[in-house]
Amino acid sequence: MGKYDVINQALEGLKEQGLYNIIRRIDSAVGPWTVVDGKRVLNMCSNNYLGFANHERLKRAALRAVEEYGVGPAAVRSIAGTMSLHEELEKKLAAFKGTEDAVSFQSGFCANLAAIPAVAGKEAAIFTDQLNHASIIDGCRLTKAERVIFPHRDTEALKASLEEHKDKKVKLVITDGVFSMDGDLAPLPELVEAAEAHDALVLVDDAHGEGVLGSHGRGIVDHFELHGRVDMEVGTLSKAFGVVGGYVAGKREIVEYLRQQGRPFLFSSATTPADMAACIAAVEVLEQSDELVRALWDNTRYFKGEMAGLGFDTGASETPITPVMLGEAQLAWDFSKRLFEQGVFAQAIAYPTVPRGRARIRVMLSAGHSKQDLDYALEAFGKVGRELGVR
Repeated sequence: MGKYDVINQALEGLKEQGLYNIIRRIDSAVGPWTVVDGKRVLNMCSNNYLGFANHERLKRAALRAVEEYGVGPAAVRSIAGTMSLHEELEKKLAAFKGTEDAVSFQSGFCANLAAIPAVAGKEAAIFTDQLNHASIIDGCRLTKAERVIFPHRDTEALKASLEEHKDKKVKLVITDGVFSMDGDLAPLPELVEAAEAHDALVLVDDAHGEGVLGSHGRGIVDHFELHGRVDMEVGTLSKAFGVVGGYVAGKREIVEYLRQQGRPFLFSSATTPADMAACIAAVEVLEQSDELVRALWDNTRYFKGEMAGLGFDTGASETPITPVMLGEAQLAWDFSKRLFEQGVFAQAIAYPTVPRGRARIRVMLSAGHSKQDLDYALEAFGKVGRELGVR
């Protein structure tokens, strides 16, 4: 048996099960209309909530930063890689989120890999929602802490688990703020109350909440008016902010501890000047106006209402994340291919990203979409739905 046979068999198995992921190529800047695999199509599946990925102000900021600071810091943050731009972004993020401090990382994924193992040692217990993001799952796996997975959004189960583990030296409750596949919200007020009653820390991954929820897109903590009661807000700068990077905002002592012990901070090179400058510009745009956030929600209400009128099931979403539930993986892939033929780029999501039998097209709405764009997408969904017997 050859050393690659197992891998080749696994790849063939994915194809036979309809789970082989077709990775399309982006050939232009990301916007409402994007060139994908050489074809100009309506982009309905990127995380570009506010249109920042090709925003003129962000691009100008990035270009100026390259001229002044070069293309990269060429070091990890703790040795020689911390630039004034990193510190400026962290101060702006802390002020924007209403927290005592913030520290930036290379991605939102890295932020979870830094925060969770650093805070939860072998004497800790972690309480994590069963539908939390893969970066949270991997962050938990890197610890020696006891892990308790509670049913999705089940605060009563969480309370019982916290009581059962009340003698643990450190207790850490972790949840997504907005669950990325279904678009539903964490019951954050109830989770925080449960944590406070048991002297537990709370970490919220707000990747899909920032730029979307709260005043000017400040996120789920602001949305529920829980400032000062959430210990760590993990965020990404690659979705609503349109760039790349991640951060942890929260209590000053926790943030400082992550600068001392967060392994991605200590052992992976710092993000580039262009990235930092563009992110600073994004925060400044949001501080100055909520116009883009309001446009995002206007588009969300319109599109969801029209999809319901067409008879599509969009699940339990409470946010611009709009899952079009289809069930089987092969149907979802076929639906996505037909949409692409109609000029609409909307990727299928199937196992293992979502459970078997829960495959879907995940539509991601943007402030950049015009009503004409949305009507174009609705027409395509209606046509493909009729052709495939969906609705």
